[in-house]
Amino acid sequence: MRWWMGQAPEKLDRLVMEVRRGALTLAVLLALREPHYGYSLRKSLGAKGLDIDEGTLYPLLRRLEDQGLLSSHWQQQEGRKRRFYQIDAGGEIALAEMRAEWQGLNDVIGQLGG
Repeated sequence: MRWWMGQAPEKLDRLVMEVRRGALTLAVLLALREPHYGYSLRKSLGAKGLDIDEGTLYPLLRRLEDQGLLSSHWQQQEGRKRRFYQIDAGGEIALAEMRAEWQGLNDVIGQLGG
């Protein structure tokens, strides 16, 4: 019997979300090497197989900007004002560290998983 069979599904969902949370931050920083507004970023990530809902994306963008990893500006596009985000110098430094950590962890997990 698998360990989660007797567990509430919410516990398993939380474990999966913990793994996903860090990956989303890394993916957003990578994607924002090109400027995007929220919806275009969401579509770009989704096209690559990483779905992210608005309720997760927009707070993440605000948090990363508050942490000094992104910059944003308003721009008129298609008759609407949109807030565009892009990684800045602080974000590039953080991204390099996060990628190295991710790759190291991925290597170890690959070795452990056989």
